[in-house]
Amino acid sequence: MRTRAAQVSLFLAAVLPSVVTAEEPPPRVVSLVPADGATDVAPHTRFIRVEFDQDMSEGSHSWVGGGDRFPRIRGRAYWDGPRVAVLPVALEPEREYRLSLNSDRFRGFASRSGVPLAPVPLAFRTGPAVPHDAAAEARAENAAAVPVLQRTIDRYYSYRDRLKVDWAAAFAEAEPRLASAASPAEFAERAAELLGRAGDLHVTLECEGRVLATHARAVTPNGRRTTLARIVPEWQEPSAVVATGRWPDGVGYTLIASWERGQAEALDPAFAALDEFADAPALIIDARFNAGGDEELARRFAGCFTARPTLYARSVIRTPDQRGGWSPPQSREVVPTRGRPRWRGPVAVLMGPYCMSSNESFLLMMRHGADATLVGTPSFGSSGNPRPYGLPNGVVVYLPSWKDLLPDGTPLEGKGIQPDVPVAAEPGAFEEADPVLEAALRHVRAVAESRPARPSEPAPRPPPRPREDV
Repeated sequence: MRTRAAQVSLFLAAVLPSVVTAEEPPPRVVSLVPADGATDVAPHTRFIRVEFDQDMSEGSHSWVGGGDRFPRIRGRAYWDGPRVAVLPVALEPEREYRLSLNSDRFRGFASRSGVPLAPVPLAFRTGPAVPHDAAAEARAENAAAVPVLQRTIDRYYSYRDRLKVDWAAAFAEAEPRLASAASPAEFAERAAELLGRAGDLHVTLECEGRVLATHARAVTPNGRRTTLARIVPEWQEPSAVVATGRWPDGVGYTLIASWERGQAEALDPAFAALDEFADAPALIIDARFNAGGDEELARRFAGCFTARPTLYARSVIRTPDQRGGWSPPQSREVVPTRGRPRWRGPVAVLMGPYCMSSNESFLLMMRHGADATLVGTPSFGSSGNPRPYGLPNGVVVYLPSWKDLLPDGTPLEGKGIQPDVPVAAEPGAFEEADPVLEAALRHVRAVAESRPARPSEPAPRPPPRPREDV
């Protein structure tokens, strides 16, 4: 089924300036390929290209249309320089196509200063099928993708300079192999080798449904779930991502293995456990096997331990169209979660090298918002908020778009979060026991004995909704 309208977003809408002066001229289209009104367009044409009369905001596209006359999109739209927008398409012989650049509703094409393009219609018709050299076209598209990839790295990759890679020299060396790739898949494999110099797990490529990693880092585990299932009393696994247990003295245990958005309902047992542990003297949250996901889900759970809005991290977003190339620092806070149980007793969070991305944000939420004690080994140190960017050959590259910062402004990338209670242990130590868990138990029990435990309490009810008729 064809989409009613297409609006292809390449970056955050917030990068568009909010103030526009009347003196600034609106952008104009100076070239369209295919041309508006063309009647014999080659059906193997693979791109619609539009050139503007001024530098544009590369934050978004708005290619608008619907029905059978809207061309099939075969990849992500991209910018070939600040004045040329490109839409990869798959056309059919002897067909009429209609679309527009912008509309009254969609206004993604705009100048650097935020002045939108007035809607521009585009209609053309393809001719009959003609022989063409598909292999030569594929090689040409791969060659065209090289400078676009380099420009995308230069403009949008937030950690481009972290390892001091000479990207100009790296691309000059890799260009012959990339340009001579026989297919987009081969191009993606060779590009993954090149981008591996970034040493960044969040830099990936996608081609024809296949995701290619560019980097891998060996991680020494600091825990075993199979061992935990044997040694944690009353062990239960109420969902695929949550496990719980409880010791005879009442200390509660909850393991959360993912914050992935698709696992939102599977996290409900973690909230239910807070009710079950209402009379517990202390609580242990095991986050060692969690590699991240949706930061908002992590924030909802951490909000059960938070009494007031608390700063836990900052971030700056790569915005090449703004002066300096970065957004102003943005504060991220954890706030009390309404409608969920609230925990006020001692809590320890188990951590280790598998903790990364949004789970590292969770560690910071618990440290700063819940006064939790972090126990284990340093986290991985990788958080990028990756965004997709299309290339002329249909390959998509995902690049981190922000720099994740600790509350004091220290970058998290490559450094990770240090535990409050370090526990170093060889992998073999987790075959029959769990030194990290044992250290956490000693800690929370000592804290609980030193002060009366403040058990869970129901979260305050949301305020009544205002009447609609007032």
